[in-house]
Amino acid sequence: MIKAFSTILILWLPSFAFAQSTNATLNEDYYHWLTRYEIKAGRIAPEWFTTIKPVKRDMLIAYIDSLNKKDQVFTSQADKFNYEFFQNDSWEWSRAESSNSKRPILRKLFTKKSDLAYVDQPDFDLHVNPVLYVGFGNDSRTNEIATINTRGVEIRGMIDRKIGFYTFLTENQMILPSYVQEGVSAYGVIPHEGFWKNFKSNGIDFFQARAYIDFNLSKHINFQFGHDRTFIGNGYRSLVFSDYSPPNLFLRANAKIWKINYLFQLNRLTANDPVSLARAGSTRAQRYPDRFMALHHASINIGKKFNLGFFESIVFSPGDSVNGNSFELSYLNPVIFLRPIEQQNGSSDNALVGLDFKWNAVKRISIYGQMLLDEFLLSELRSGGGWWANKYAGQLGIKYIDVAGISNLDLQLEYNFARPFTYTHNTGSNYSNFSQPLAHPLGANFTEMVAIVRYQPIRRLNLVGKSFFSTVGRDGSNQNWGGDILKTYITRQSDYGNTIGQGNKNTILFFDLTASYMVKHNLFVEVKQIVRKSESDLPFYNNDTSLTSLGVRWNIPARTYEF
Repeated sequence: MIKAFSTILILWLPSFAFAQSTNATLNEDYYHWLTRYEIKAGRIAPEWFTTIKPVKRDMLIAYIDSLNKKDQVFTSQADKFNYEFFQNDSWEWSRAESSNSKRPILRKLFTKKSDLAYVDQPDFDLHVNPVLYVGFGNDSRTNEIATINTRGVEIRGMIDRKIGFYTFLTENQMILPSYVQEGVSAYGVIPHEGFWKNFKSNGIDFFQARAYIDFNLSKHINFQFGHDRTFIGNGYRSLVFSDYSPPNLFLRANAKIWKINYLFQLNRLTANDPVSLARAGSTRAQRYPDRFMALHHASINIGKKFNLGFFESIVFSPGDSVNGNSFELSYLNPVIFLRPIEQQNGSSDNALVGLDFKWNAVKRISIYGQMLLDEFLLSELRSGGGWWANKYAGQLGIKYIDVAGISNLDLQLEYNFARPFTYTHNTGSNYSNFSQPLAHPLGANFTEMVAIVRYQPIRRLNLVGKSFFSTVGRDGSNQNWGGDILKTYITRQSDYGNTIGQGNKNTILFFDLTASYMVKHNLFVEVKQIVRKSESDLPFYNNDTSLTSLGVRWNIPARTYEF
């Protein structure tokens, strides 16, 4: 696979002739603001397709500038502040005068509000920034202090405005909330991260490294190759591809022309290897087993208010008993339907298909959703017998901005569900990366209601309240009710009578109240209150936790464990 990537890069590098940019890092607040202004404008963004994240910085600036000129959406003081934030954060594209600092440090540092240091030459663009995330809080369940201590650096830039590059590197020590620690003890992995080791008596230590290069093949076709995350969808959760699991190696090709956007992406993932992952904190004598995913996503803007997308993916493990250590080169075809290729090769790789939509229905309101099909038979679906292989997941949500005419008060409601055994497989090709779901963090066999209220009463202050109510079917000893996607579906309890939430019922009520204040550009002081109540007949899942914390973060999104 690496040889194939290298060959592609060598062949294409000489042909670069178009200006490009790096991505705006995945950040919950950042992308909420972008979606907010698309809804406020009342039309689908023609400059970029919000379903595919992250978005490129040049497209972001072109979009918000067009909104500012045509739609006049930046009306409140908070909206004007956010517009200026976007301009300053990507000043190499906006060239906004507001990006200049009034009080640089030592005359050389922070001469731009967003950058510790920079180079701005026609043939070389460079931005260097510190990364910091420190915080502590009291866990009521254990009466211990949960902490986070992250230090690092973020570097991005361009060469000749033809090749972009991005690097993010941090060193991290943490003491996790008790409910997260329990998941670590059960699965041997840290949510969102890969390899880790123990730190002192009850902490963890890990590196995080993300990096990629970016180049354009033509005016409408962009390529990226590197190690990072992807998010596909318009909701708070994604049932297709989320940023929950660790960063992974990818080759991405995206074509945007007319009203159509087409994404092809190939990812190298880490297959779940329970024996090895249980030994976290030590090293292996051999590499972790690989898993690959080939993904296609096509979407089209229909009119000015509706976007419809179609998705397909194949997850395959060369080292499993079916593939016999062979990498299926046919999956590298960026424009072919993957399912016929999988069948033609006599393979039983894990194929998923689905669709998503977004409809800016009326003023200040957007409706969105996803539907994913893993396996199903229409006859079995009609019979209503609860056949185990009718595996699918769905999402429906609504976003309402400026609720009741109150500026910068936004509401989001979302419903998610996944049938038992969705995303599972009978070989090593389940829909996961480093033993963590590629889609929803709860895996399968669940329903979930999400409610999020956001309010920006003044320019620098953001108040966010989130609530999650979930019902999950858990496995007891030597049971498989279809919720754990790492288990093979061969060990299922029954062929028929399967329903969502079956098994040992676990209800989870999760609240998160956060107040964050932007002291300087992308430097936040935040106070957070988390309350989590989990009830189940299984003692392992029967617990309550509350966490009050104070933190400071700089050039990094907030770390969350919302499950």
